[in-house]
Amino acid sequence: MSHTLRFKPGGHIDCLYTEAIPLRELGRLQVFRATDIRFCERTQLWIVRCASTGKRLHSGPSRETCLAWERNNLGPPNPEVQRPANTYPPLTGQV
Repeated sequence: MSHTLRFKPGGHIDCLYTEAIPLRELGRLQVFRATDIRFCERTQLWIVRCASTGKRLHSGPSRETCLAWERNNLGPPNPEVQRPANTYPPLTGQV
């Protein structure tokens, strides 16, 4: 599996955090969650929400499938994963 770092103007990096890349070697980290994954007792589903806006992005019966959705939709493009067009939020800007 390959990993990608996207450097923004000013030296900031957008990426889905993984310990496969030793980010601490680059300097001090400031980490923000892209999503919040919680279980909803009413629907009995795990809900993936945008951490900054609260917008519902995905739901599923298993937390692991929601984590997989997060990796597949917020991580770098993976040519082995087929994604329907316009089904995932941008990494930057408003979701």
